[in-house]
Amino acid sequence: MDTQIYLSNLYDYYKKLLTDKQQAYFEDYYFDNLTMEEIAENYNVSKNAISKSLIEVKEKLEYYEDSLHLLSNKEKIENILTKEEIEKIIDYI
Repeated sequence: MDTQIYLSNLYDYYKKLLTDKQQAYFEDYYFDNLTMEEIAENYNVSKNAISKSLIEVKEKLEYYEDSLHLLSNKEKIENILTKEEIEKIIDYI
């Protein structure tokens, strides 16, 4: 799986465990396709601060997944169930 897609999927599960600033930086970088320079300028911080924060977010998301396995369990369930069964329960997950 592409790293950006993987991180986006992890973010969907674990974003509430991040600070507001971490969420904003992550969304600006991965969803809005802003450069680190643009994000730094928008928040009046250094590019290095943005870089460190994005690295920290990536590490936290991976740590949460390693600990809780929410994304991998979802993928396992999807592989077991038929498409019809998934559609029936999609509202519950």
